[in-house]
Amino acid sequence: MTSKSRGRAPLFQECRARVGRGHDRILVAFIDELLDSRSQGSLSEAMSRASQALGLNAFSYLNIVRRSKAEPQLISTYPEAWTSRYLRERFEKYDPVIIRAKQCSAPFEWGVDKLTTTTPRKGREIFEEAAHHGIRCGFSIPISTAAGLFAAVSFATDERKSSFQACIKHGTVLQFMSVLFHRQIRSLAARERQVGDTILSLREFECLDWASRGKSAWEISCILKISRATVAFHLENAKRKLGVKSITQAVARFASSR
Repeated sequence: MTSKSRGRAPLFQECRARVGRGHDRILVAFIDELLDSRSQGSLSEAMSRASQALGLNAFSYLNIVRRSKAEPQLISTYPEAWTSRYLRERFEKYDPVIIRAKQCSAPFEWGVDKLTTTTPRKGREIFEEAAHHGIRCGFSIPISTAAGLFAAVSFATDERKSSFQACIKHGTVLQFMSVLFHRQIRSLAARERQVGDTILSLREFECLDWASRGKSAWEISCILKISRATVAFHLENAKRKLGVKSITQAVARFASSR
């Protein structure tokens, strides 16, 4: 048995136990591609191929840090004109899909034809504008994640065809694919924040990164929009994790790993 087969086996066995045997070929190909992926782009391509094989035109993955002004992470095959505007205007704050996903843990169906009179005007405008870009209906999976984080995967299409309805009847398949995708994205992010054998938190990594570029704690606080004391806290944590005695040594260790 190859190393890839050994890595795939427990994932596939878990998947089959949960979703049955109806989509074996698509799931095997998807899991293989996830295990082979070493970049965000290749992970996105794997999800795109799998979702299209299931009859869904496009997908999006949105990862938000709660209580933060940071721009959300969006990986998507939606039209770029729409995703660029979505991020620029911070539509995730008003998007009825994201609002609902934050409030429940169960997957759900959505679409322009499912809007109600209680949908806020801003939410209706977002749906109507998305529809102009071919995103008229879809199926979203909220993902439980670490404290302070929120993620959701949405599969979308331009109209509610019978193939779309048939696909979302097997929502457990889409749910499992979404969880695997989220797991691999988080794993990739952790590897990118690795310094030697140590994995830093996002803030520790950001603070050390800016410090390695010659920025002071005050300048870093302005860049990241956090207090100077918080910057010092993250730099001290990074120093401790790296097992060095000074921030200068931590910065040197960080720089040598890039």
